[in-house]
Amino acid sequence: MFDHSYFLNGVFDLIDGLLNLYLIVVIARVVISWVSPDPYNRIVQILCALTDPPLNALRRVIPRLFWSTGLDFTPLILTMIILIIRRFLQSIHL
Repeated sequence: MFDHSYFLNGVFDLIDGLLNLYLIVVIARVVISWVSPDPYNRIVQILCALTDPPLNALRRVIPRLFWSTGLDFTPLILTMIILIIRRFLQSIHL
C-alpha cells in the first residue's frame, strides 16, 4: 500500500532543499556584486540568469523611494520571502 505521508515528506524536503540552494545563489549574487565582475564570465552569467527575474519583479513592486539611496534592498527582500516560504513549509511539514 502506498503511504502518502512519505511522498509528501519527500516533496516538502525537496522543495526546502531547492529553496535553500536558491538562497545560496542569491547570496552569491550579492557577494559578487560587491566587486566589479566580468559580465562575460560564465558563472556571473548563470547567477544573473537565475536571480534577475525575481529581483526585477521585486524592483517593479518596491517603491522608487528606496532607490534614491543607491542601495538595492531587493536581494534582502527576496531572502526574506524565501525564508518565510521555508518556514511555512516547515510548519505544515510536521
